[in-house]
Amino acid sequence: MTEKKLTFAIISFLLIYFTGCSTAPKNPGEIYMLRKQAENLLETGNKQTDRGDFISASISLEGALKLAIAVDDPSLRLRSKLSYGNLLFFMDQEEKAQEYWAQALEESKQIGNTELAAVCRIHTARGKLLMSNDKNLMKNLKDQVSGDLLLIKTDKQYIAFAWTVIAQAEKGMGNYANGENAAQKSLAIYEKENNFELAAYSWYIIASNRSLTGDLKGAVNALYRAIELDRRVENSYGLASNWRALGDVFKKSGQSEDSHAAYLRSAEIFRAADNHEAADEALSRIE
Repeated sequence: MTEKKLTFAIISFLLIYFTGCSTAPKNPGEIYMLRKQAENLLETGNKQTDRGDFISASISLEGALKLAIAVDDPSLRLRSKLSYGNLLFFMDQEEKAQEYWAQALEESKQIGNTELAAVCRIHTARGKLLMSNDKNLMKNLKDQVSGDLLLIKTDKQYIAFAWTVIAQAEKGMGNYANGENAAQKSLAIYEKENNFELAAYSWYIIASNRSLTGDLKGAVNALYRAIELDRRVENSYGLASNWRALGDVFKKSGQSEDSHAAYLRSAEIFRAADNHEAADEALSRIE
């Protein structure tokens, strides 16, 4: 698996009141220290998953889930399970991933949050989508995600995620123009939100659709845009994946020297990031 993404932040503050000569702080009432730690771990774990750093992501997301359970925060529990399921999926543990997504969906129903329930179903749909070549199933999943997209009202990151899944479905069905259009919608949101890693991934999907239609120049341009964005956030995994894809496109267009150089660049980045298996795979594509 090479595909992947959500960010959350909380700002907390402490007001100190003084009564007479006393310097003792007034009881603030609600406390958010552990929840803030969990949010930070969740954000970090998601980024680590997106970058292919699965060992670090496992530590971060397990910590987030543990804290979410400890403070019994329904939204945190749910989102931590979604993210941990994503990690398991990209570590090729599909059955365990589905279990976590199912748990998250059940919890969303228990708290009556239709928006998060829709997000849970979209996560599950993406997992099924990436594991199947059945075009009828892809159409059904695309229709389901399109319906769930209408239920997401508040979080733009989730809306962008849904469009990414729709783009993957359209591509799988051979509807490459529709696939690019959907990816462009996710791209617009990610760029506006300065989420450069996922914006780069949207460009990656756009490049794939263009390559499949024979627009090889357009695919190359899209991949260079992805590289530009991944450089801004030092996303080694994304950079190496983009250079590998460039090698594929150059090979397809008969540019053997450029293809060779792109595969070497990909392998160098993978190896520098200690992903030696991916580096060897990139080199194996050289003809």
